Amino acid sequence: MTEADPPIRDAASILVLRRGPKGADVLMGMRGKAAVFMPSKFVFPGGAVDREDAAIPLARPLARPHRDRLLAEPRDGTPSPDAIAAAALRELAEETGLLIGRPGSGGPAGFAEAGLAPDAGALSYLFRAITPPGRPRRFDAHFFVADAADITGDPDDFSAACDELSHLHWVALTEARALDLPFITEVVLAELSELADQVRWDEPLPLPASVPFFDNRDHAPRFVQIA
Repeated sequence: MTEADPPIRDAASILVLRRGPKGADVLMGMRGKAAVFMPSKFVFPGGAVDREDAAIPLARPLARPHRDRLLAEPRDGTPSPDAIAAAALRELAEETGLLIGRPGSGGPAGFAEAGLAPDAGALSYLFRAITPPGRPRRFDAHFFVADAADITGDPDDFSAACDELSHLHWVALTEARALDLPFITEVVLAELSELADQVRWDEPLPLPASVPFFDNRDHAPRFVQIA
C-alpha cells in the first residue's frame, strides 16, 4: 500500500438466492450515481463492517466450516467471523428491509422491532476479494449466500429499505450478468451459479468446496482457494 492508498476496511455482502421449479433469482440493487465507490453499478446488499457489529447478539453463530474459512488468510485487525456475518445481515436489513433472523432480543434496527436476532447460521461463505491499490476506497470484501426461504416476512416487501440502493429487484440468475456490474460482482455471480447448479431447487445449497480469494492487498496480486 502506498501513502496515497486508503486503508483497507472489511465489508460484507449477502447474495440472497430465491429458487423455484422455474429457476433461481438473486436480489440486487443499483448504487447511486454520486457514490464514490462503484457508482451506478448493480451490486448485492452489503457494506462496511462497523465496530458495533461485534456487539450484535446473534440467534445462531456462523457455522464452523465458514468460521474457519473466514479466519484463514487474516489481516491485522480483521474482525471476528461473527462480526462480519452480523454486518452482512445488518446491511441486508438496512438496504432492503428484509430480515434473516430468529426470535431474540438486542438486535439492530429492524430486527429489534420484529423481536428477532440476526441468524448467522443461515449464511454460507462463498467468496472473498480485496480491492486493488489505487482505488478511492479499498475493502476486504466477504460474500455470503443466503436462501430466500430463511427471510422472515414477504421477500418482495422492500418498504423498510433505506435509499442507498435503488431498483431493488429479484433478477433471474441466468440474466443477472447482463446488468451493469462491477467486475468482481460478475465473478461472484459465476460462483453462485455453479453452486446452485449442484442441487435441485428444493434441496439445501451445498457447502462450497472452497472459497476463492482474490488477494490484492499490495501490488503483487495473488489468487488462492481457501478450503
